[in-house]
Amino acid sequence: MTEQRESRQRGIDILMITYDRPEYVRLSLPHLLETATTDTRIWLWHNGTDQPTLEAVEEFRHHPRVHRFHHSPTNAGLREPTNWLWAESDGAYVSKVDDDCLPDKDWLETLRRAHEDVPEFGVIGTWRFPDEDVDDALVTKKLAGYAGGHRLMRNHWVQGSGYLLKRAAVTQTGPIGPTESFTAWCLRSARLGWVNGWYHPFLPEDHMDDPRSPHTIYHTDADFMARRPLSAKNTGVTTVAQWTEQMRHSAKVVQAASLDLREYGGWRARRRGAVRRIRRALTGRAPW
Repeated sequence: MTEQRESRQRGIDILMITYDRPEYVRLSLPHLLETATTDTRIWLWHNGTDQPTLEAVEEFRHHPRVHRFHHSPTNAGLREPTNWLWAESDGAYVSKVDDDCLPDKDWLETLRRAHEDVPEFGVIGTWRFPDEDVDDALVTKKLAGYAGGHRLMRNHWVQGSGYLLKRAAVTQTGPIGPTESFTAWCLRSARLGWVNGWYHPFLPEDHMDDPRSPHTIYHTDADFMARRPLSAKNTGVTTVAQWTEQMRHSAKVVQAASLDLREYGGWRARRRGAVRRIRRALTGRAPW
């Protein structure tokens, strides 16, 4: 019993949410199971009723590292499953890996070692953008060194996949609110003093929904429109070329994002929201 308690003091609980992407799940779920550490527990949440996707999940449901499984017949989104993991698990670290992502094989050990060496780290992540999207000048401005030789490209939020988050940060910051995104939650944790960002040198995460990924399902505009991601629908993107440009733009945004927390609240945030709404009204698109 003592050994079990000590294991959970360093243990990791990882959520994977699956939905309507059997091709991706057959790659991402076994990859997650293979790269998990011996003290990692996988929590599976399946949204929807797509039978091929559910069958892909069922193949691995009884794997020794799969700890819990939940099936929501409706698409419950991301907030409810994430809060479920945070509330029900007891590992020292929590994480989520999207069903369209393949993190670096050593990502967990590297990020956990950084967390153990640097108590102020809150949420630190792998990097999902190709090398061609990296702007060295922007990255250099945001690089910071820490104990143990660790470095982060600091940012007050990371993407919602391939990250490692301290339990202590969850306890202090609380669950994701009813109208809150993971980005907004990360900003809230940063305001409490937690240091967030991407581990550097970057640990790659193959984001299969990026058309440049070798594993993408988007080869033609018809492919894309038939299975367009929600974020693409929300931003008015209709072609593979536009979606690729959206990925490039997203990479630019996070590398150039300010570390001044005042930029993400008050009149500054309202001004950016107004500009976004005007752009959407004029062009039908609103890049992130």
